[in-house]
Amino acid sequence: MAIADEVQRIGAPVRRWVRTQEREYTRGEPRPLAGDLGAMGVYLGLVSTAAAAVRASGRELPDRIPPGDAVLLAIATFRLARRIAKDPVTAPLRAPFTAFQGPSGHAEVAEEVREHGGVKHAVGELLTCPFCLAQWVATGLVFGYVAAPRATRLAAFTMTLVAGSDVLQFVYDAIQNGALAPSPPEAAGADAGPGDDAGRHAEQD
Repeated sequence: MAIADEVQRIGAPVRRWVRTQEREYTRGEPRPLAGDLGAMGVYLGLVSTAAAAVRASGRELPDRIPPGDAVLLAIATFRLARRIAKDPVTAPLRAPFTAFQGPSGHAEVAEEVREHGGVKHAVGELLTCPFCLAQWVATGLVFGYVAAPRATRLAAFTMTLVAGSDVLQFVYDAIQNGALAPSPPEAAGADAGPGDDAGRHAEQD
């Protein structure tokens, strides 16, 4: 009992400091600092576990990653992070933490976090932010590349093909909407050159 009391006594200043920092940072806004801290802890835990698994397997880390594989993984990270965060098909993953707001761009949806100031807020912000998810996706792809390079390269190639297809879809839509159509001619007077002005002056004379 005395040990518990001593722990409470020692921890009291730390808890007061944490509450003060939270109050001064949030300024009354419901920010999920504890949830964000928990997310960082989960991330570090997953990275540590994956690193330990790679070490136990006896696999060696590559001295370098070929530029082609780096580009492949980068494009796959972009496409997969955006698919998780914005795609209508992946909405069931986000539904427990977000609320649907409406369509957003081509084949994407807009959502906002359902609760504010807690763990669900932190998870909702993570799942709706492709920039935030990219860290997690890239980490998973890198460890996959180390543990199973062929399978990871194939999965990354698939997502890269999807990203390329997206670009072609945008180009096709732009063409369908007249992006390549010639611009309408200017007014006749605006197109008149110096020779036309000389002709008019001659007629007036």
